[in-house]
Amino acid sequence: MSKHWKPRKQTVELQPSRIRREPVRLDSKARVAETEERVREREMWGGVTGVVLFAVALAAAAVGVSAVTILHDDPGAAARAARWGQCYNADGPNCVLDGGTIYVARQKVEIAGLEAPQIQNARCADERSRGIDAAVRLADLLNSGRVTVSGAFRGQDGRVVRKVAVDGEDVGAAMVDADVAREPGSDFDWCAK
Repeated sequence: MSKHWKPRKQTVELQPSRIRREPVRLDSKARVAETEERVREREMWGGVTGVVLFAVALAAAAVGVSAVTILHDDPGAAARAARWGQCYNADGPNCVLDGGTIYVARQKVEIAGLEAPQIQNARCADERSRGIDAAVRLADLLNSGRVTVSGAFRGQDGRVVRKVAVDGEDVGAAMVDADVAREPGSDFDWCAK
C-alpha cells in the first residue's frame, strides 16, 4: 500500500519572477517628443557628415587624377620640342632667330652658304620685312624633314658657320634658290629698290 505524499511547510518565501517584468512606462508625452527630436538631430548630423565625407573623397579623387595627368609623359611633347618655331615665341630648344641664324638645342648656329636680311638690326623697313619672310621660310623648311647640322668652320666672310641640311638638302642653297637670302659676299643691297 502507498502513502500519500504530504509536502512540508514552505520554509522560503517566493518572490515575483525577474523574467517577467512589467513594461516600462514613459512618464509623459514631452519625454517621447524629446527623444524623437534627438533621433532626428542625430540623423540630420549623420547625413551632413556623410555629404561632407563624400565631397572630400571627390576632391581627393580630382586632385589625384590631376596629378597623374600632369605628371604623365606627354607623347606630343617630343614632337612639339622637335618643331622649329620663331625664337620670340618658341617653347622648345630649337628655334629660328632670323633667315640665317637658328638655335639647335639652345646653341646658336649661323647657317653656312647664305646671307639673310636682318630683322633686329635692319637698315630699312624693306630689309626688316624681307628678314621676317626669310625667317618664316626657314622655319617651314626646317619643319619639312630631318635636320642635320655639321661641325663648325670658318666661312668665306670669316664668320664661324655650320652646314645645315634638311633630308640631305643644303638649307643655304635652298634659301638662296627661294630668293629669300643671297650668297655670301654678294653686293646685293636689301634696301635698294
